[in-house]
Amino acid sequence: MRTKEISKPILNQKPRVNVVTLGCSKNIYDSEVLMGQLKGNAFNVVHEAEQVNSDDIIVINTCGFIDNAKQESIDTILQYSELKEQGKVGKVIVTGCLSERYKPELEAEITNVDAYFGTNDLQNILQNIGADYRHELIGERLLTTPSHFAYFKIAEGCNRPCSFCAIPLMRGKHLSTPIDELVKNAESLVKNGTKELILIAQDLTYYGLDLYGKRNLDELLRRLSDVNGVEWIRLQYAYPSGFPMEVLDVMNERSNICNYLDMPLQHISDNMLKSMRRGITKQKTIDLVNAIRDKVPTIALRTTLITGYPGETQQDFEDMAQWVEDTRFDRLGCFTYSHEEKTHAHTLEDNIPEEVKQERADAIMEIQQGISFEKNQEKIGHTYKVLIDKKDGDYFVGRTEYDSPEVDNEVLIDARMDYAAVGSFVNVKIDNAEDFDLYGQIVK
Repeated sequence: MRTKEISKPILNQKPRVNVVTLGCSKNIYDSEVLMGQLKGNAFNVVHEAEQVNSDDIIVINTCGFIDNAKQESIDTILQYSELKEQGKVGKVIVTGCLSERYKPELEAEITNVDAYFGTNDLQNILQNIGADYRHELIGERLLTTPSHFAYFKIAEGCNRPCSFCAIPLMRGKHLSTPIDELVKNAESLVKNGTKELILIAQDLTYYGLDLYGKRNLDELLRRLSDVNGVEWIRLQYAYPSGFPMEVLDVMNERSNICNYLDMPLQHISDNMLKSMRRGITKQKTIDLVNAIRDKVPTIALRTTLITGYPGETQQDFEDMAQWVEDTRFDRLGCFTYSHEEKTHAHTLEDNIPEEVKQERADAIMEIQQGISFEKNQEKIGHTYKVLIDKKDGDYFVGRTEYDSPEVDNEVLIDARMDYAAVGSFVNVKIDNAEDFDLYGQIVK
C-alpha cells in the first residue's frame, strides 16, 4: 500500500520587505541602514521592486521638505494603501520626514496604513516588522547605489536657524557621529567594494562641535583619507557661515579628497540673506567664494539658490542673476520658494506669484546653462580620471572628481570602441562637450 506524501508547510516563513525611498541622499542612507538590519534578521528585503506580492510588507521612507516632495510622498502612500485594499500587498508602513512632521494628519486621512513612524524610529520599525535591532550590525548597510560609491552620513539634524527650512522640525538638533565609528563604517564599506564616499549631513561644516567642542571636519577627513581602499571622498551640503577653511588644506594635502564642494548659498541680496537668517552677507559670501578658489584653484563649486522668497524684489533677483553670471559656478541648481508651515518664513506673506518664481528660476538656470557649456568646452582635449558608474546602451557612463552622482556632469565613453568595467577608474580624453555632458575616449 502506497502512502500519500504530505508536503509540510514552511514554518515561520518571513514575508518580503519592499523598501521605497523618496527624497534626498539622507533618506537613501536611512533606507540602507534599515535594509541592513532586516537582512541581518534573515528577511528577504528588496528596494523599490516593481512587482509586488500579496504578503509583501511595504516600507515607504517619505520626504517632507517642500510641496512637490510632500505631494510625491502622499501619492506614493495612497498608491500602496490602495494595493493593500485590493489584497495585492500585505502591510504598509510609513516612515521618514513627512510622517515625522504630519503624523496626526496622515493617521486621520489615510487610515489603512498599518503604522506611521518618524525619522529616528528605526528600532520601532524593526519591532513592528518582527525583527530585532542588532547592535553588532551598526555600520552595516545594504547599498541601493552601485557598490562602488556610497552616501556617507556623518551627522543628523541641524542647528541652523534658516527661516525657510523645516529640516530641524523633522530631523531635530545636530548630532555628530563619532570619528572612530565613522572610520569603522568606512572600512566596512571598502571591504564590500566601495571606492567613493560621498559625505552628507544637513550641515557638514558644523561637524564635531557637539562632540569635540570644535569644528572637526578636517580631522575626520584625514582619518577617512587614511582608510586603505578609499579612492575618492566628496563633500556635500557645506554651510557657508563659519566654514572651516582648514578643510581646504586637507583637500590640498590628500589626493583622494575630491576638489569638489557643494555649498548651498541660497541668495546674494543682503535683504534676502537677512530675512532668510543665513548669518552671512553679500560681501562675506563673495569673499568666501574667492578665498575657497584661491586656496584650491581647481575646485568645482556647486551651489543651490532659491527664487521667489517672500519680499524678493525684481532688483533682488537681478542682483542674484548678475552674481551668478559673474561668479561662474561650476554646478548650480535653482528651486522656487516653498511656503512651509511652522518655519519662521511662514509668518511672512508668500507674495511672489508661482509663475514669477518659476520664471526667475528658469532665468537663473538659463544663465548657468551657458556657463556650463563654456566650462565644458574648455575641457576638450584634456584627460581626466573617470569613475565608471554604469553601462547604458552603447556608452559607459562615468564621472570625474568634479561631479557628484545624479546632479552633475556625466562622461560618456563609446563602449563599442573602448573597454571599461562598471566601478573601475579609467583615464578619459575629452573630445566633445555639451551643456551637461562630456564625451571622450579611454587613454590606454
